[in-house]
Amino acid sequence: MKLHFSITTAEELRERRGGRYVLYSVCLEGFLLGKARYSQLRRWDAQLRQLFGSAVPAFPPKYYLAMTKSMADERQSQLEQYLQNVTLDSNITNSDVFIAFFRKLQQVTLCKMGLSRELTKYFSLFFFQDHDDGVLSVVKKVAEFELPYVSLQSMKVLHCKLGIRKWYMDPSLDTLLMDCRASLNLLYMQAIQEVERNWVKPTEGQMQELELLQKNAHKVKVSLAFTANHSSSIFLLQFLELIREIQFYGYVRLDPCMCDYPEEGCTADVYVGNNEINCCIKLPTNQIKEVSFKINRLRSWQVTFLGAAKGGEEDTLEFRFEYNDSGTWQWIILYTKQAFLLSSCLKKMISEHMTKAARGGQEMVVHSGFISRKRFLVRPSEDDRVFEKIGEEDL
Repeated sequence: MKLHFSITTAEELRERRGGRYVLYSVCLEGFLLGKARYSQLRRWDAQLRQLFGSAVPAFPPKYYLAMTKSMADERQSQLEQYLQNVTLDSNITNSDVFIAFFRKLQQVTLCKMGLSRELTKYFSLFFFQDHDDGVLSVVKKVAEFELPYVSLQSMKVLHCKLGIRKWYMDPSLDTLLMDCRASLNLLYMQAIQEVERNWVKPTEGQMQELELLQKNAHKVKVSLAFTANHSSSIFLLQFLELIREIQFYGYVRLDPCMCDYPEEGCTADVYVGNNEINCCIKLPTNQIKEVSFKINRLRSWQVTFLGAAKGGEEDTLEFRFEYNDSGTWQWIILYTKQAFLLSSCLKKMISEHMTKAARGGQEMVVHSGFISRKRFLVRPSEDDRVFEKIGEEDL
């Protein structure tokens, strides 16, 4: 799976002895991951090359003469491309050199909560943004090799929090986690949060049943501290069984965004999960239209940096996907700062879908792409498309 790296700045600094060096700000999915010198990245490349040889892409060459401005810009672009290409090989990204320490960091966190090791793959750390009006935004999934608290420091301006959330898009997979008390509590806590934040859409009757089950669970002293109690587990299981029947349960809800479907100037509330991108679209005429884009009719997608919006501090991101609408392929565009999160959700859904399809002898080929940061608000042309073929082993 190709990761969306970018190098946003190259800062020239002076060493104590008078020499100069460049410090590159390396970002993952638009957020600062860390800063590194060319020499540090080169040593890391040498370690990877010892293990994987020619499978590692070419590293930007060393300059022995003073760099000009154009040479410096070229190196920055080459390093960014290298970071994206080196993640194409899953053998490399799964190696100890690449991620061992960072993967252990998350596993230790989950195991300390009582989650069995075989179930850790169903959960992940996420960055959340809690707004004053009570709205909760999922900002991004923490990468396996990412240092969460370092990244958290770089997001201070967003007032982000770190939390644990299940990381699968098929609600039926809940049933695999019911025998572990810790995972049962994590699912229940997330379900309660989705109800309280209006992420799910229960009917009046369903809401009354959920409230009754929640009250009964509290009567037998179920707590958020994972109190072990057989009676409370029964109510939690009943609660989770009921909520799986409710619209948008287990989906990731994105912040409202602009879209060009069915026409320019529309806004949309977007829910992603259970093999669909569900959009509640408000037309320029104020009419509401609900559309479900099924992943088995989706052929490819792109994420593009459009540059900073005029007068704004945040980058504008474009997520476009190619969709078969009534027999005709067309591009549909969402302008959302959560474009990378949406891309990750789609890859996860496709991975789960392909696992099921493989059992039935079906085949599914989807392409995704990433276009690097643009300095100006420029729409990508047809020639700018960069797609990679996604196989099950890549996701």
